[in-house]
Amino acid sequence: MSERMILENVRAYYRQLKGTTEYFVKAVDGVNFTIYDGDIIGLVGESGCGKSTLAKALMFDFHPPLEFKGGRIELITRDGKRFNASQFKGIDTVKKTLWGKHIAYVPQDALNALMPTIKIKKIAYDILRSHEKGITLKKTIELLKERLAELDLPEYVIDVYPFQLSGGMRQRVVLAMTTLLTPEVLIVDEPTSALDVITQKIVLKALVQLKKLGFVDSIVFITHDISTVRQIANRIAVMYAGRIVEVGSTEQVINEPLHPYTEGLIHSVPSIELEGKEKGISYIPGHPPNLINPPAGCRFHPRCPHAMDICRKEAPPLMKINGNRIVACWLYGGEKGE
Repeated sequence: MSERMILENVRAYYRQLKGTTEYFVKAVDGVNFTIYDGDIIGLVGESGCGKSTLAKALMFDFHPPLEFKGGRIELITRDGKRFNASQFKGIDTVKKTLWGKHIAYVPQDALNALMPTIKIKKIAYDILRSHEKGITLKKTIELLKERLAELDLPEYVIDVYPFQLSGGMRQRVVLAMTTLLTPEVLIVDEPTSALDVITQKIVLKALVQLKKLGFVDSIVFITHDISTVRQIANRIAVMYAGRIVEVGSTEQVINEPLHPYTEGLIHSVPSIELEGKEKGISYIPGHPPNLINPPAGCRFHPRCPHAMDICRKEAPPLMKINGNRIVACWLYGGEKGE
């Protein structure tokens, strides 16, 4: 599989001031993983683990108080062009060069992202002409109608205001407009968290449809709900305290988690099956660490039932297990992973 994005030792910190004292929140601190062409990769972890900040890093979206502190973030386009985070000197250049055309982002508050007093067709027109100066409203409407139809949305949607649509319809409208310029990578941040179960299914189907039709090559699906990501992702990356701790195929990670944190996440998901009811709901004891001053060694060791002396002293590297599994845990041996 060809690579779409490569992240190596990526660090992105929030700069804070308390009086005259400067300190940094290490929200993304040494992240390594690769997004491949055709991927729907689920990025999972507790609230506050750095998932949304990593999404900003994937968008090359660094502006105060967030600072890019180092590492490699590279985007490879369909025609082989390579864009590296270090080559951009300001967010305006990033927006003009990459956003919409090569990489797109649907934020957590996407349901409120549409201006309520502007019709859908006008919002789409404003998006397109910011990238294509000569585009007409007529051409915009044609493109939008096609995209809405592919997502099972009626044609009348183009002539209404966002507040006239249900939450699920608004979410699909956002997905349609975000992919009008067919970017290589689409990042969706908690796209189903404010939706009921039936509407969640519709939105997940819409995402799969966008990739199937070639409107986007790869999708990064960010969520805290591992049961939701299981329905759509071919791979899962687990994030804890600013770092990736496990990567594998969805079925491998769900059925045979390697990292103790991944295992805790899976066991904390409630089940409607009889077996799950008998077991009850488990949880991971303790709390995520303070990312201003995270613990030495493995950041999960204060909560880990398998913690050893080395876990308290040295951070485990990402290691390859059985050829294609990747985990950062001293319980395993192996060579360093990607």
